[in-house]
Amino acid sequence: MDYGDGFVSKEHQELLRSVSESADPLSASPLRISITPRSPKSPKSSSSPRSLKNHDKHSHSPKDGRPKKGGYGGKGTWGGLLETSDEGHNLDPNDPNYDSSEEYDCEGKNMRKAAEEEEFGEYKKKATVIIEEYFATDDVVSTANELREIGFPRYNFYFVKKLVSMAMDRHDKEKEMAAVLLSALYADVIDPSQVHRGFAKLVESADDLVVDIPDAIDVLALFVARAVVDDILPPAFLTKQSDCLPKQSKGIQVLKRAEKGYLAAPLHAEIIERRWGGSRNKTVEDVKVRINNLLVEYVVMSGDVKEACRCIKDLNVPFFHHEIIKRALVMAMERWRAEDRLLHLLKAAAEEGLINSSQISKGFGRMIDSVEDLSLDIPNAQSILRGLISKAASEGWLSASSLKSLPFEQAAAKQKQSVEASVARDFKLKAQFIIKEYFLSGDIEEVSRCLDSPELNAIFVKRLITLAMDRKNREKEMASMLLSSLCFPADHVVSGFVMLIESADDTALDIPIVVEDLAMFLARAVVDEVLAPQHLEEILISSSSSSIGSRVLQMAQSLLKARLSGERILRCWGGGGSGSTAVEEVKEKIGRLLEEYESGGDVREAWRCIKELGMPFFHHEVVKKALVRVIEKRNERVWRLLRECFGSGLITMYQMAKGFSRVGEGLDDLALDVPDAKKQFKCYMERAKIAGWLDPSFSIDHLTTNPQIN
Repeated sequence: MDYGDGFVSKEHQELLRSVSESADPLSASPLRISITPRSPKSPKSSSSPRSLKNHDKHSHSPKDGRPKKGGYGGKGTWGGLLETSDEGHNLDPNDPNYDSSEEYDCEGKNMRKAAEEEEFGEYKKKATVIIEEYFATDDVVSTANELREIGFPRYNFYFVKKLVSMAMDRHDKEKEMAAVLLSALYADVIDPSQVHRGFAKLVESADDLVVDIPDAIDVLALFVARAVVDDILPPAFLTKQSDCLPKQSKGIQVLKRAEKGYLAAPLHAEIIERRWGGSRNKTVEDVKVRINNLLVEYVVMSGDVKEACRCIKDLNVPFFHHEIIKRALVMAMERWRAEDRLLHLLKAAAEEGLINSSQISKGFGRMIDSVEDLSLDIPNAQSILRGLISKAASEGWLSASSLKSLPFEQAAAKQKQSVEASVARDFKLKAQFIIKEYFLSGDIEEVSRCLDSPELNAIFVKRLITLAMDRKNREKEMASMLLSSLCFPADHVVSGFVMLIESADDTALDIPIVVEDLAMFLARAVVDEVLAPQHLEEILISSSSSSIGSRVLQMAQSLLKARLSGERILRCWGGGGSGSTAVEEVKEKIGRLLEEYESGGDVREAWRCIKELGMPFFHHEVVKKALVRVIEKRNERVWRLLRECFGSGLITMYQMAKGFSRVGEGLDDLALDVPDAKKQFKCYMERAKIAGWLDPSFSIDHLTTNPQIN
């Protein structure tokens, strides 16, 4: 029988029915599985129209056969049995791969996060209530106490943000109250970093604030400017925050308005202070009277510095503190017995940060302007004021360099100016001739004899290095050697380098590598101990050309920080003797010259040999070897050599201290050969202190507790 026609015999039908009834309903029967045409097991016969229909459906349907969202077990799919997604996955303790620590870690993190969120939410609610109560009562002290009681100082930035944002949507009274409260809480209750962060978040949220407050940009800019005036935000906040914001944000407009619209205006402090009605009940005369009263009470009655500082703070006029300086100085000049007490008050206020440096300078400047009128009542007013300025500068709370000269000093300066100009011109010509002759002869002593104007040393330093930079390495090395040999005061050399840096732009037209050359000359001066390392910062501060000055300073510092920097810098232009002198060779030379001197040599000859080593940074080796010889052989002759070297300035106090330190560190080894080495060392150390070679605080205990000195 042909089965292709679709006919089946009755016998076969009965057989198929019995098989299907006896089959396990859970078993996978091939008759029940729909095989798609894509499967390699699918029939390839095209005779059945049904198979063609199914083929088209599967191949062209956009569905991929996966279950619908949230369900499993679609027709022809494996349902959710093979899903690998972790979504909605829970840890099962019965799972053989179950790890209890994983669950505990997750739970711990979630609990901590939830606790912090709950803590912050509670802080927000309490802060809002405190601000509402403050606007109703205007009680700063009570508000400060309540904020302390809340705790959680790490969330105080939110208090700053909330206070300002709430005040922005209210009247000028509340805005002024908010500004006063921030100034009162600053540093005492709210940390400066939290104030900074609070204002940063306010500026960042300016785009949202504009939606509810149309004039938010102007109001927030005024709050920022008021914070700068009240010294609770640094002026650098404006530039730093601008770098953190998108260029098109409203926050940028706020910062620009604060900087250019408010802080750049003349008398901006007074204008900003009174914009919301602040200090409207305070006239300038009233403040002056209160200042005078508190100073009189401090001088005559209490003498309590803390109480006086509290009264100054209660004035709440930080932009007018220069009046306190002026009136205190006038009172000190009129009542000379109260001078020390008044200066002590001003120093305490400056150190506490109550009166800033700009107000101090402004107060002294006003005194200088009015000292001529004051001289009518106090004949020696100018000399007294000069003494007050000197005392304040020596105590470190006044920068005397920022002040103008006194009137008589200005007149004297004008008289000297024309004379000095002509003298300087003549000296420049003379210095140029001396330097050129030195480059030909190399005679340092002749140069020293020709220089007879110490006040013009800075000009000579500038001229020497300028001429050397435009020549070869030989002249550069000679210039460094001459600078080291002349022993100019350090401040003269500093002034010379400042002049070089300030004229570097013009010098660069002729010498393109002026920055590199200046950095090398500066580093060489430090290595030769013509300058101390701290003088580098002084040169940068004193030079007006900050960009070139900073580049020169950075390059010089990098040269000095390099490994074996002393030897490398010393030989950069072919210096250091033969150019290949090693440390061991120098040690041998020092040993030989000490032996020759010990055996009857001339002290001047030994001094000359030490100088010709050309390694002033290594003179501590001379001190060490000489001191060891003195201890071992009790030879006072070598001690006299050290005295000569120190007296002539060849060996500095620093090199002396370093040499004594090295001997002190090796006393235990030296005592094996010389039993009383420690006793002798103490004796010679005391003699060196008396002679001024060592600092009085130098001691053996100091050596043992500071082993880094070697």
